[in-house]
Amino acid sequence: MAKPQEKVSFGQRLKQIGMVFSFTAKQDRWFAPLAAAAVLIPLSLTVVAVLLWGWLWLPIGILLTLLALLIVLNVRSNAAMMNAAEGQPGAAASIMENMRGDWRVTPAVSSTTQMDMVHLVIGKPGVILLAEGNPQRVRGLLGQEKRRLSKVIGNAPLYDYVIGQGEGELSVRKLRMTMMRLPRNLTGKDVNALDKRLKALTARPQMPKGAIPKNMRPSKGAFRQMRGR
Repeated sequence: MAKPQEKVSFGQRLKQIGMVFSFTAKQDRWFAPLAAAAVLIPLSLTVVAVLLWGWLWLPIGILLTLLALLIVLNVRSNAAMMNAAEGQPGAAASIMENMRGDWRVTPAVSSTTQMDMVHLVIGKPGVILLAEGNPQRVRGLLGQEKRRLSKVIGNAPLYDYVIGQGEGELSVRKLRMTMMRLPRNLTGKDVNALDKRLKALTARPQMPKGAIPKNMRPSKGAFRQMRGR
């Protein structure tokens, strides 16, 4: 199920905006000049409008200034985050987890010690596999996951992408837009049912907590036999 969104106070929201400002300014040298222009140009026009037509234009001008600043912040911060994420292991899963909408993300359902990984995403388009790492190695992982999932997904569409900059690969910059452009093949009910089936497939049995009952403990001779192998 989709995670319920936690309520954020006004103070926390301001802190988050401040952190985004700081991060974007460090990553993007054009952000500060563009932010300054987004503030100064509307304010200058507001002053002229107030002198010509009265104080009624002051609140309108302030709102337009804030809107222009937020637009610049949104565009440049997204670009800065994409630049920082490019080439980082797990970047595709992180982007999908922060996308709006009902996207069920399971990072690294399959991986190697060389940091190659395949992420599983379930959404209204269907089942999506996102592979990150060495293109030759991750294609093998993708093939394994596709064969494994084909047994349980039924008629749900299956998409797969290799994240990267090479030919036939999907850049992290285009990941969000690519996902939003996929056709909505499933209903919310279908997504829930598919999510349950795939969770059952990927679930791993865990050892029960507490002491192991005597009748389930291996004999002492079993340990000696295992050592001798």
